[in-house]
Amino acid sequence: MTTNHQTHAAATERVAIVTGGSRGIGRAVAERLADDGFAVVVNYARDAASAEETVKAVTAAGGRALAVQADVADEDAVAALFDRTEQEFGGVDVVVNAAGRMALSPVADLDLADLDAVLRTNLRGTFVVARQAARRLRAAGSLVTFSTSVVGTQFPTYGAYAASKGGVEALTMILARELRGRDITVNTVAPGPTATDMFLDGKTPEQIEQLAKTPPLERLGTPQDIARVVAFLAGPEGHWVNGQTLRANGGMV
Repeated sequence: MTTNHQTHAAATERVAIVTGGSRGIGRAVAERLADDGFAVVVNYARDAASAEETVKAVTAAGGRALAVQADVADEDAVAALFDRTEQEFGGVDVVVNAAGRMALSPVADLDLADLDAVLRTNLRGTFVVARQAARRLRAAGSLVTFSTSVVGTQFPTYGAYAASKGGVEALTMILARELRGRDITVNTVAPGPTATDMFLDGKTPEQIEQLAKTPPLERLGTPQDIARVVAFLAGPEGHWVNGQTLRANGGMV
């Protein structure tokens, strides 16, 4: 009886891939989805040690997790990421593409190599991950991609980053419509200023304080704030939301 019960549990277990899951928002998402009962594949580009820390945090709390390296812009590596997930856990129900890259510069001074790197990770990477998700997600599944509230606030120096994320927003409803009849949702989360290493890097305390006071809630977001939004969209309660960009920013534009 025990064996049959375990087999049934494994067959019905929901499985999530979280790219960029080694730190910041990605790690918070991985931990939250694990809390919600998902087996989680923690994807990372370079920082294996941090990815393993995420896995340890999940397993210490009683969940199941696995770290898998892949550059999200590399189609072969991403296909192998999905292959490994299916081999380990039997399928894919949720894909969260939290991997991202930022470069800040006025357009006039922008190093085009930086632009290429940002577009490669943020825009090409989203397409590469979305392509595999569209092929492999099971019914009742969800793809959650990431934009930024800077697409709306349009702060100076964010041109390359906001342009890359504007493309992600444009893709969202198109892919949702392409998946008609599959019972799969596609949504994008656009955080405002969130206290992650990527956001805090290179900013003065004064700049951080100013940005923290911009939303009516008068604080920076936390990775856990964003993870709760992703968990809603990835779960049954949020399944009627489809093709949308959700600005999770405490009330900014």
